[in-house]
Amino acid sequence: MELPLLERARLGDPIARYTDPDFTPPELTSLVPCTVPGAGEQYRFHFDMTKCIGCRCCEVACNEQNGNPADLRWRRVGEIEGGTYPFTQRHYLSMGCNHCVDAACLKGCPVEAYTKDALTGLVLHSADACIGCQYCTWNCPYGVPQYNPERGVVGKCDMCHNRLADGDEPACVNACPEEAIQIEIVNIADWVLNHSAANAPGLPPAHETISTTRITLPGKLGPELEKADHTRVRPEHPHWPLVVMLTLTQLSVGAFFGLAAFGTNGPIAAIAALLVAGLALGASTLHLGRPIYAYRAIKMWRRSWLSREVLLFTLFAGSASAFAAATLFNLPRFAAVPTVLLGLAGVTASAFIYLVPARPAWNNWYTLADFHLTGLVLGPAFLRALGVNLPVWIIAAFATLQLLNQLLKLLHLVRSEEFELKASARLLSQDLKTVLMARLALLVVGGIVLPLAGYAIPALLLALAGELTGRYLFFVSVVPRNMALPWLTQGGTAGKAAA
Repeated sequence: MELPLLERARLGDPIARYTDPDFTPPELTSLVPCTVPGAGEQYRFHFDMTKCIGCRCCEVACNEQNGNPADLRWRRVGEIEGGTYPFTQRHYLSMGCNHCVDAACLKGCPVEAYTKDALTGLVLHSADACIGCQYCTWNCPYGVPQYNPERGVVGKCDMCHNRLADGDEPACVNACPEEAIQIEIVNIADWVLNHSAANAPGLPPAHETISTTRITLPGKLGPELEKADHTRVRPEHPHWPLVVMLTLTQLSVGAFFGLAAFGTNGPIAAIAALLVAGLALGASTLHLGRPIYAYRAIKMWRRSWLSREVLLFTLFAGSASAFAAATLFNLPRFAAVPTVLLGLAGVTASAFIYLVPARPAWNNWYTLADFHLTGLVLGPAFLRALGVNLPVWIIAAFATLQLLNQLLKLLHLVRSEEFELKASARLLSQDLKTVLMARLALLVVGGIVLPLAGYAIPALLLALAGELTGRYLFFVSVVPRNMALPWLTQGGTAGKAAA
């Protein structure tokens, strides 16, 4: 028996909906707006937590629509849970891009791969412009942009804007069997004044980027609700090219500081410091997914710290080259001052790249001190190993300051009540304990004991190993802010519980 037309329309029969152009049942509500945003408006997601059953159809549909591999998900379903027996709660949280008003990914991008569409308000990403620096993945507190190593670029949810332009629902909206995801139009000015509806358990605070996603919460949420994966803390990616690049650029800057402060021993030291800088800058391109387009990174120097870093170190290399050539004519040592100033500015820009709220363990002044002290330890040690007559107490003094800085940062992490900082302290004191102890021992022996004992070359080698280890720990021990994730990993294994 054929169902009535209204019932068929409710079940989504396109023939029933579109055969008769005048058929618009009042009971039916669209999951996408019938109009485009007006002036001062934009599209946004609406997620209804009361309807989501955690089936992950939205994840599958998103991946299928965008051709992403299984381990790369632009829409993710997380889990939050809490309470005590018999009053326990468990809910699901489906999130794509929040198309924020103050998008952190857009502000930090050095190549302007992100744009906020003037008509729809959507934050769009251009894979053609992207160089794969992954800076945006550090800036977004929701972990929305994700790096695709196969393509060498970052990608993210764009609300299927091409489908929207054709009047179709985004893939995630279309696939949800419970209609838990919808598209709405929001007045931006009103939302900026009150965006509390974007907050939910398992999410970073909405005010950091002014997320536009509206979330309908269940009527009664217990205050003890937590991310289901809150006990799972794992080391992050080490980013080896950046470990090498940061350490060697800081060594080179410190070496030119030593030359400016204490004089040279002919051109050899300046040329050697210049070669180290060149090696470091070359290593930095290995971090890019598309190194052939590395030159683009200078484009957004007015707003991106990464662009400023590239610009300043390029100028530093040029000034260092001129100084190294000029040492052949026995110029006074203060001729290295412009090179030193550019180098110190470059190291400062390097540090500010990592001072982002989405990475709390980085976002403090210990990072700035760490980067500069690495140069002030390694630079003079490098010159001593080349035979430049520098006071050994200089190396030992800066190494002592670096040791103090590392201990104070660890104390800061341990004493913090912020989840991400406590988790970083947990990593350093448990999973990475042996590496941390080795890093501190190398700093003491290579930066203090051996220089004072007169062993210049062994001191440099151990101090360099210590700072490389420190930069490795810098990357792997950071715990990023993110949305709640499932307790079970995609591979089906349970997360490792932290004590």
